Amino acid sequence: MPAKAKEKTGKKLVIVESPAKVKSIAKYLGEGFDVDASVGHIRDLPQPSELPTELKKTSVGKFAVDLDNDFEPYYVVYPDKKKRVSELKAKLKEADELYLATDADREGEAIAWHLLQVLKPKVPVRRLAFTEITKEGIARALENMRELDTDLVDAQETRRVLDRLYGYEISPVLWRKVARGLSAGRVQSVATRLVVERERERMAFISAGYWDIKGTFATGNGESFAAKLSSVDGARVASGRDFDDRGQLKTARTKLAHLDQASAESLVANLANTDFAVTSVEDKPYTRRPAAPFTTSTLQQEASRKLRWSSKLTMQIAQRLYENGYITYMRTDSVFLSNEAVTAARKQATELYGADSVPEKPRVYKAKSDAAQEAHEAIRPAGDMFRRPTDVRSSLSKDEYALYELIWKRTVASQMADAKGFTATIKLAGTASDSRVAEFSASGTVITFRGFLSAYEEGKDQERSENAEAADAEARLPQLTAGQPLAGDELTALGHETTPPARYTEASIVAELEKREIGRPSTYAPTISTIMDRGYVTKRGGALVPSWIAFSVIRLLEEHFAQYVDYDFTARLEDDLDEIAKGQRARTDWLNLFYFGKDNTEGLKHVVENLGDIDARAINSIKITDDITLRVGKFGPYLERALPEGAEEGTEPQRANVPEDLAPDELTAEKAEELFANSQVSEKELGVDPATGRKIVAKDGRYGAYVTEVIPELTEEEIAAQPVEYYKNGKPKPPKKPTKVKPRTGSLFKSMSVETVTLDDALKLLSLPRVLGADAEGEEITVQNGRFGPYLKKGSDSRSIETEEQIFTITLDEALAIYAQPKQRGRRAAVPPLAEFGVDPTSEKNIVVKDGRFGPYITDGVTNITVPRGTSLEELTREQAIELLADKRARGPVKRTAAKKAPASKAPAKKPAAKKAPAKKPAAKSTEK
Repeated sequence: MPAKAKEKTGKKLVIVESPAKVKSIAKYLGEGFDVDASVGHIRDLPQPSELPTELKKTSVGKFAVDLDNDFEPYYVVYPDKKKRVSELKAKLKEADELYLATDADREGEAIAWHLLQVLKPKVPVRRLAFTEITKEGIARALENMRELDTDLVDAQETRRVLDRLYGYEISPVLWRKVARGLSAGRVQSVATRLVVERERERMAFISAGYWDIKGTFATGNGESFAAKLSSVDGARVASGRDFDDRGQLKTARTKLAHLDQASAESLVANLANTDFAVTSVEDKPYTRRPAAPFTTSTLQQEASRKLRWSSKLTMQIAQRLYENGYITYMRTDSVFLSNEAVTAARKQATELYGADSVPEKPRVYKAKSDAAQEAHEAIRPAGDMFRRPTDVRSSLSKDEYALYELIWKRTVASQMADAKGFTATIKLAGTASDSRVAEFSASGTVITFRGFLSAYEEGKDQERSENAEAADAEARLPQLTAGQPLAGDELTALGHETTPPARYTEASIVAELEKREIGRPSTYAPTISTIMDRGYVTKRGGALVPSWIAFSVIRLLEEHFAQYVDYDFTARLEDDLDEIAKGQRARTDWLNLFYFGKDNTEGLKHVVENLGDIDARAINSIKITDDITLRVGKFGPYLERALPEGAEEGTEPQRANVPEDLAPDELTAEKAEELFANSQVSEKELGVDPATGRKIVAKDGRYGAYVTEVIPELTEEEIAAQPVEYYKNGKPKPPKKPTKVKPRTGSLFKSMSVETVTLDDALKLLSLPRVLGADAEGEEITVQNGRFGPYLKKGSDSRSIETEEQIFTITLDEALAIYAQPKQRGRRAAVPPLAEFGVDPTSEKNIVVKDGRFGPYITDGVTNITVPRGTSLEELTREQAIELLADKRARGPVKRTAAKKAPASKAPAKKPAAKKAPAKKPAAKSTEK
């Protein structure tokens, strides 16, 4: 009898990535559509250690990628996504159609493909792609549904396999030669190299001094203006841009006058009573065009400049705005605006700034890179009619409003008219009493038509001081004519020093990566986060400062993996991936060439297998002076002075720790000598503990000063004199070394130092914790010093006290009085949450991260979920927080039932072997149910 055909339900299952989008999209689709979320990727490459035993010794075992079969990935469903997959499969059984509505880029296309492979739908499947979550955007997507783009999937998969090969081959070399826990990455290593190279430039930089003269000049009717000395006897006065980074004057086409202090001050004195006159007046038209609408990188750069935000924070807030229908998709390198967006921008500009603020024809922008990829529109306000910032202020958080306003202004300004004006340049001269002819110049720009500047002006990155001198030129000058006499007043000689190249900020490194065509929109924020999380880079103010370990890593990569941190090579990799995305190149051929090589092209495998000897000591050494070397050691960086010739054998070289907060370019020869001088008091013997007879010393440690006792090791004679133990056969056991006793230690108070601490102070510190007594129930109360300050402890109940000195003065009665008060976090003020992520799309309550008894946890006031182990608060994103809360709600409350006795004889079920997934192309993907 034939199987009964499935009855039509009329339901269409729509799967998006994020739970935050579900509610927004559902309201535009209406009845008949069931919208649910995959909650990001559902599967990925496992760690090789997690592979089934039978695969570990095969060609899949090293990378979870089959090297012998066209680099076939072995995918595994995430353990925490198995329930989600089961739920989606159950919903799919009730649906007549499946709509895959993940993001419209490579990553979104790959997620859709993975869903297709795992869910194995037996109903029609459609790809629903949109770049804005609005009624119009969803309607257009429904009208233009398409098939899954397997070329985009191939490109994403190639990128994933490439990153696995790169990281898993090169990172172990870093572990062996630099330090455990380090990693190499296709983009992260190049970004780190940029930061390290800039710091090397700063370390090698030699400042040069130069002088000039500024003065105030007045017309006969009292109008005055400032001007700067530009030439002396026809020779242009040297400025900062005329010196190289070694402090030398560059070769100039024209004669230069390099003024020192003496010559500048003498010229000022000789110009004291000089009559000046205008020698020339020049007016040039000034035109300034608006910047293109935002791409991902320019949005990150501008948010960094104007809002002082990190790239990561910018993308988190942009994600929220997109998911709630306020802006278009935020991962794009396109500057294109749709016809509807152009019309909306021009209309609002006309309404707000007048008809003349808009040019006759719409502006059309072209991306700098021909590889501008899949999300086909710039970042702009969502909808065919833009909502003004004032219209949405009440429904957005402070940060969301700030970013929306920035995007709205940039979009509207991009369709406005040029700013117009003129730049006037005035030159004037006078002859000094020593016959030197001094020429001064002044310039200023006058804006006669503001155009797009009425709406928006693009920010600028920090420049070196000598290049920023033109900033003073934005001034209105009086109307002057050639030959007009002027009176000179307030002439002042000014000294200047050239400055080293500015360190990268998040904005400028994103701009540099984009200029070099390294990485793509979705990679910039994660790359910066990664190099900071790995300890390669820290932030000082807004500047990115490399660590010494980053110097070691980059030196190793430059010397032994040169092409893999080469800027052009990395950019070419991106071009190749773009060709795969367009179907112009086969992924397997490209991966074979990259890993195995061919003809004259050396593959990564061959490079790793033929590294030869790598001198780890040399890699981890940086010369500071001829006899002082910085070494990157197991416990951090330290200085080492070379032993003098003829030093006795066994003599230890002089060493000094380098403070963690000292930037590499600040470690000068003078600073190194200072650290050596201070290191002489890094250990001080205080005396002997009368109770134990042990020596007490004070030391400077990596994490601060402390005192400790010195426990001498037993001599061989003392070990031999211990009681003899015997085997069962009566033979004596050899004497064994006793377990090493851990010495007592105690951190110095903030008011103490190694130089000033006494033996009495040390013995008090070593006596902690101090027992105060017991409460009415007999529970002991102690007082001690901890990582976050001094505190009382009674069982598991801890209470902070005011000062470190109270540790030795607080009484039992005072402690009982503190415990009698209700426990509060910070009695002076409520403790703020550790992080905030805005409103939860499901509960519509604010999501925060709080510090709980068992560690930080995420809550919306209704549902709580612990922050996953291994995820730092800095790494936690809003999307992850929403996903974790959604998953916890789906699981429901924990059911606590009495333990049942297991059946006696039933054997455990054998786990089925991994199966091959259906192919997206002739090549199949290995997967696991």
